[in-house]
Amino acid sequence: MAKKSTTTPSPTTSVEDKLRALYSLQIVDRRIDDIRSLRGELPLEVEDMEDEIAGLQIRFSKVEEDINQAKTETKGHKLMIKNCQDKIAKYEEQQKNVRNNREFDAIAKEIEYQALEIQLAEKHIREFEASLESKGIALESVQVKLAERQSHLDFKKAELDTIIAETKREEELLLAKSVTLSEVIGDDRLLSAYQRIRAKVRNGLAVVSIERGASAGSFFTIPPQRQMEIAQRKKITIDEHSGRILVDPILAQEEEHKMALELATILG
Repeated sequence: MAKKSTTTPSPTTSVEDKLRALYSLQIVDRRIDDIRSLRGELPLEVEDMEDEIAGLQIRFSKVEEDINQAKTETKGHKLMIKNCQDKIAKYEEQQKNVRNNREFDAIAKEIEYQALEIQLAEKHIREFEASLESKGIALESVQVKLAERQSHLDFKKAELDTIIAETKREEELLLAKSVTLSEVIGDDRLLSAYQRIRAKVRNGLAVVSIERGASAGSFFTIPPQRQMEIAQRKKITIDEHSGRILVDPILAQEEEHKMALELATILG
């Protein structure tokens, strides 16, 4: 079984004052946690939706680019058909004035070649027109999805902005109070231990009081002698089972009451 841990306090502040400031800091930080939990997953949801919309906008631009390219290609092939038709008309006129069969056959081959060019261009036009139809459907689908996601994003951002606006002042005041209490503690090692414990435990409570002979949230009984030592407030004691910093219930009650009044005054 692990032995109890202690942290050597700074000589400038008494251990009791450090314990009181630590417990008050826990109260303040717990309230900050509550405020931030109100936002829940909203910030991440907003970020994910912004990323999705950015992706849809890129996709929309690509489909638009493909459509414009298909239109340009179709226009080019139609112009080619017109040029080929003009050449055929010209060659047909020339055929009327040929002097021999060899000239006639040569012109006939040119007319045949231009006719094949027209057939190929018409084939490409049909392909591009089919592509335009499918791209148009895809573009409309992206537009609808983009509008839906943008509407959803606007709603979520408004919801997040409302929560932030409602809690911004309180959070700023609480953060300032947290800094003040940290300065009162004045022990970097102790504050680091406090933050480390907060990061490890599920509910973020690094400082707990003794309740019914055990640390709050634990089923392991603390020996009476240890409880007496904690009540004397002469050293920082860490629970060997939960890893949390322990305070006696009277100190906890006093700090809860004091901080409730102080926070009510600060927050108005």
